Amino acid sequence: MPKASIVVPAYNVAATLPATLQSLRAQTFADYEIVLVDDGSTDETLEIAQSFDCDRLRIVEQANRGLAGARNSGIAAARGELVGFCDSDDLWHPTKLERHVRHLDARPEVGVSYSASAMIDEAGLPLGLSQTPRLTNIDAAHIFRRNPVGNGSAPVIRRAALDAIAWRPAGEFIRDWWFDESFRQSEDIECWLRMALTTDWAFEGIRGDLTLYRINSGGLSAGVEAQFRAWERLVEKLTPLAPGFFERHTPAARAYQLRYLCRRAISDGDAAAAATLARRSFQSSRRPLWEEPAKSATTFAAALALGALGADRFQSLRNAVSGRTATSDQTL
Repeated sequence: MPKASIVVPAYNVAATLPATLQSLRAQTFADYEIVLVDDGSTDETLEIAQSFDCDRLRIVEQANRGLAGARNSGIAAARGELVGFCDSDDLWHPTKLERHVRHLDARPEVGVSYSASAMIDEAGLPLGLSQTPRLTNIDAAHIFRRNPVGNGSAPVIRRAALDAIAWRPAGEFIRDWWFDESFRQSEDIECWLRMALTTDWAFEGIRGDLTLYRINSGGLSAGVEAQFRAWERLVEKLTPLAPGFFERHTPAARAYQLRYLCRRAISDGDAAAAATLARRSFQSSRRPLWEEPAKSATTFAAALALGALGADRFQSLRNAVSGRTATSDQTL
């Protein structure tokens, strides 16, 4: 059995899948398999996977079940004691798996090992932006507020930690669930927070931009309200597990989530959405203002500037001022 399995959920990703698989084939750690789950693709995704020359690759085919469902099928098929995830439009640095394996071997109490991520555009070119999360002393409150794992292609997780949160809902006759398939957004943070609240496994990061996380332009702000509703449903679902925890931490976590969505709206040039989200964040909790005053002030000022200047002039000013070197522990 391989030491590690890399699960690749794939749905209509013919344009990006070859580069993703090439990055995984180039891993310096040798004892691993790639489990690609074709989630009912209607383009050439399956044909590209079947023609890829790599004896480590196994393919699972299924009718469309969404991202969480594809990840769950990949976990069910995985044979490794460690399970990593790489979405089929993202890339892994060649040393990523090797470094996570070393980290987890050295730290038996850690269940989730993750890394920073550099962002690339639709063409695979660097954006000069990075997710730079907190790496140590992570508790459930920090996961709830700031999601240091960052994105679904960043973590490598012990199978034992995943199985500690597995369940089989009514009507599921094929395999267990680890990610909640009723979520089409926020399924990652729901999984991480549920693990942090119900198990003793630690979360810990390692240094370096070991994941290349692809940002697709356009349409970000159009999904902001849906993403926020999914986040609120996450809170509703998990509150019975720890009512006191959510009573204490939800206002600040909501403010951080709204600030994050504000930054997504700013990136998409949606001034109206950015202004509304900034105001709602401020109304939910002032904690981001005193915990991260510079970032909060920059976000709210950017929302105001976007409204005053318009998208084109604002983007030109932003590029000139920042030099495209901004960093963050969330997507933007």
